[in-house]
Amino acid sequence: MTDQIHDMTANRYVYLDPDGCGGGWMFVIVAAPTGVVYQNQCGGHACAQYEQEGYLVPLYGANLDEDLNAIFVGELKGWGMRGQEWPAGMLDRLRAAVDALGIYGSGRHDVSSPPSLVLDESRLSEAAEAWIPVITPDGPGVLVWENSD
Repeated sequence: MTDQIHDMTANRYVYLDPDGCGGGWMFVIVAAPTGVVYQNQCGGHACAQYEQEGYLVPLYGANLDEDLNAIFVGELKGWGMRGQEWPAGMLDRLRAAVDALGIYGSGRHDVSSPPSLVLDESRLSEAAEAWIPVITPDGPGVLVWENSD
């Protein structure tokens, strides 16, 4: 069958918060060959659409995006940083904001303590509002939340 619905090799696309009414959510998309591609509106006023194939891990807690929004909405006034140089102080705050998220729900059974996320500085050029490259206990991923536009 050539119909995409029946083609097991075709990617499936999931648009996170397609109408912009989600509010208060945060996920990690762990990169993996799942055939499921998650897309998120990112970059503040740029309203870019970035995507990552993998699986979705929800993060739980109140105001998880507070420190990140202080950077992207407050300091950067809604303009993302993708492809730009990060000033040292702002980069330190970004590292701290990712680190402060603390617990990540790893799917690994051999993890005895709550794992955390780490900013993936090797992919810092990809970082934008609502799209931060991270290292998870399960491999590379992307931290996503609601874009402020």
